[in-house]
Amino acid sequence: MSNSPNFGNWRFSSIFAIFIGLTLATWVLRGFELITFIPSGVIWVLLLLSIAIGILSYLQMTRW
Repeated sequence: MSNSPNFGNWRFSSIFAIFIGLTLATWVLRGFELITFIPSGVIWVLLLLSIAIGILSYLQMTRW
């Protein structure tokens, strides 16, 4: 009964996909002016978090 070695990698990859989806959905909806109350700083934060989690996911696949 050992843990799957790819569980951590799967977790970071799924979190990365969720953040990319949230970022794209927010960006598109704001572009269509459906959610104009969200400032552009929120989109930047989501984008930077997506990039950081993507880098962590890649590092975990290759090194950890």
